[in-house]
Amino acid sequence: MKKIVFITLSLLLAVSFWNCEKDDICASGTPVTPRVIIEFYDAADPSVLKNVTNLGVIAPTFSEGKAFNNVSKIEVPLRTTADVTTLNFIQNGSDTNTTNDNVDEITFNYQRVDEYISRACGFKTLFYLNDTNPIELTVDGNNWIQSIEVLQPNIETENEVHVKIYF
Repeated sequence: MKKIVFITLSLLLAVSFWNCEKDDICASGTPVTPRVIIEFYDAADPSVLKNVTNLGVIAPTFSEGKAFNNVSKIEVPLRTTADVTTLNFIQNGSDTNTTNDNVDEITFNYQRVDEYISRACGFKTLFYLNDTNPIELTVDGNNWIQSIEVLQPNIETENEVHVKIYF
């Protein structure tokens, strides 16, 4: 009796795996919706990478954001449900002292294209920055960000830098 049960279970497992399609499992290395890759440079010497310290990045309507410290490159997500994303880049925003925060608001303007990956993985969203007004820096008279340069307007992967920020 035990032998029949074992053979039956083995047969069920074999049929289960045999019926499993390649698209039923989303592999861990599958490309997903890319984030914007931003590098920071010295405004006084634009060829020199410059680390940001105590940088906070948050959407204006969110209560929590991302903190970055002592890095020259960051990755930030864009909204997949709208053609505009506004983010606050807060100098000294990742420390506990809020009195020294300096907020610069950056708006990314883009078109979205949803690309089908597979049945298990679903879709990923690709972003294409607008030709005429890709990124807007709100000027408030106290900007720590001096200028922004778009290097790659097509945000399709995270393998390259899309934007340079000079401060």
